[in-house]
Amino acid sequence: MRRIILVLSAATLALCACSPSTNGTPQPSSGGANPNPSSTAGQVTTTDVPKVSTPIDLTQVKQTPCNALTEKQAAEILGPTVEAKPRDGAAGPACTWSVPSTTRPLVSVVFGRSPDGGTGSVYQAKGVTYELVEPLAPVDGYPLTAYGRKDERSTGKCAVALGTSDTETVGIALEQSETNIGKKDPCDVAREAAIRVLATIRGGN
Repeated sequence: MRRIILVLSAATLALCACSPSTNGTPQPSSGGANPNPSSTAGQVTTTDVPKVSTPIDLTQVKQTPCNALTEKQAAEILGPTVEAKPRDGAAGPACTWSVPSTTRPLVSVVFGRSPDGGTGSVYQAKGVTYELVEPLAPVDGYPLTAYGRKDERSTGKCAVALGTSDTETVGIALEQSETNIGKKDPCDVAREAAIRVLATIRGGN
């Protein structure tokens, strides 16, 4: 099974490698190592992992990752005056949206270069690479999982993996502004971002 990489780095936009696999899903700032779910993770069986009945082809959006969110959608998540910055790092093509001249809030979306093992890889990493692995409510039938090397929700950070097929995920990492920390669960806000990303990559708004 491919490893999950998924790095979200707070200080630099550097959700540096946002993806749960060696290839793609974001992870909170305390992590940065390549997750490698191994057989020692054995707590998860194939029946525990939600399946994706209608896989999404990510080929086109990987070429232009900043198309994963429209300007309007990014503003709905972060507020007005948002700028998008594409990045092509170790984890794969990505885009980070932020408010100019600030470090927070921000949201980053990362696509792996190749299949990362899907939601199953995230589940298998629980207790091995990730302290936090928590299934969230699916988005229109697509599994969504909060994860991280540490649970950083109290600091306004959350990374989620959106399963777009049984072998691939999209990593979405979010950091709240300092004024919003504690007012709303950052994973709820990350889910709102995932709803918009899913709509866009399926051709909607």
